[in-house]
Amino acid sequence: MVQGTTSDAGKSTLVAGLCRVLVRRGVRVAPFKPQNMALNAAVTTDGGEIGRAQAVQAAACRIAPHSDMNPVLLKPTTDVGAQVIVQGRVLGNYAAQAYHALKPALREAVLESWQRLGAQYDAVIVEGAGSPAEINLREGDIANMGFAEAADCPVIIVADIDRGGVFAHLVGTLDLLAPSEQARVIGFVINRFRGDIALLQPGLDWLEQRTGRPVLGVLPYLQGLTLDAEDALPAATAPAEGAFRVVVPALPRISNHTDFDALRLTPGVALEFVPAGRALPPADLIILPGSKNTRADLAWLREQGWDAAIRRHLRYGGKVLGVCGGFQMLGEAVCDPRGVEGAPGDTEGLGLLSMRTELCAEKQLRRVAGRLTLGGECLTGYEIHAGESSGTALGRPLCSLDDGRADGSISADGCVAGTYVHGLFDQPEACRALLAWAGLIAAETPAMDVLRETALDRLADAIEAHLDLARLNRMTGVGFSR
Repeated sequence: MVQGTTSDAGKSTLVAGLCRVLVRRGVRVAPFKPQNMALNAAVTTDGGEIGRAQAVQAAACRIAPHSDMNPVLLKPTTDVGAQVIVQGRVLGNYAAQAYHALKPALREAVLESWQRLGAQYDAVIVEGAGSPAEINLREGDIANMGFAEAADCPVIIVADIDRGGVFAHLVGTLDLLAPSEQARVIGFVINRFRGDIALLQPGLDWLEQRTGRPVLGVLPYLQGLTLDAEDALPAATAPAEGAFRVVVPALPRISNHTDFDALRLTPGVALEFVPAGRALPPADLIILPGSKNTRADLAWLREQGWDAAIRRHLRYGGKVLGVCGGFQMLGEAVCDPRGVEGAPGDTEGLGLLSMRTELCAEKQLRRVAGRLTLGGECLTGYEIHAGESSGTALGRPLCSLDDGRADGSISADGCVAGTYVHGLFDQPEACRALLAWAGLIAAETPAMDVLRETALDRLADAIEAHLDLARLNRMTGVGFSR
């Protein structure tokens, strides 16, 4: 099990890399994260829903993602509540306090999924969540040491040296663990190092002497590693002069923002996530992204004054695209009579497409393939949504799917479009067509699956070069020395 001193220490990346290392040695391996909190999700082959990081780790294992790989997924709907998904299916919405009462039952589901994976694979590499030293969350823990104790699992702790204070992070984390938990920690990994390793060596020697545990490796900072983010938005960069500008409002409950990775990586495109408190900058294309709480995020959009900015953008000839929750916002109303995402009620939409959406208790989860109606370009992707949309706008669909359904809409004037399909930009042909519709002709769009595979192999190369895999193999017997 890989645990971290903090969120974003490199747990997801290290697990993905270790999985690819084992696959290259002929080991049948699967990833596992007992509990994840993330708004970036993926649809599994068994029709469930898991964190996107586990889907990437499954790709590292060269296997299809399965709901057992992330048996508990929390998708925040407010600052104090989340939708709880167990073994791929929605259990319900729970406030933070109520969720803790569920943990005994969730622990059973976690161990059940763990045992099923263990019976199918030679090795399972587990990822923790946040930090095991979060004292307020220790009781009933199923995400870190609570799971490691129940599964009798050895633990590696990883820390990010780029944040600063790496030795304090590691020593402090270890010291805050119970004696039985400390005994599980077999070593440390330091992540994102850049510089002369000789200057770090005195600190490594001190750490090993202070804790009695080895530093299993120091991983270099890998610039430009193209892997899907677990949750955090990518860092902002200044747009180049003359770039084709794509603007995405950074909704409070933005979900599946990895949809737009291909756009960020397209030469000549400057994609910007715009936070609260800022005016929407000039743009060629505005994309309304997915949302875990569509009505609340629509209200937030209005509070920023961005509804008026979107209409002004359209008057000046710009294009607007909505994806999933963003597509729902483009209609005349979003109705939630059952309180699926919050208090029951209706919210007026932006009125840019003639349709209404009603949120339903049953979430729609499916992988899809088909073609864009723009010019017949091939697409693949997935749907994760609770809404059912209806109205005359759907008579002009954006996508024609292989299962016989039409999806999305494009306005009569061709300036506004929407879809329920996530991952639409990952196929170069579809990405080029959508950019051409928005005004950028013949863009050199990347193939995201190829970039992901290249990144996973690059990551595995770095692990093989910088981690003591022979020692790790002796400690775990997992198969790193095959």
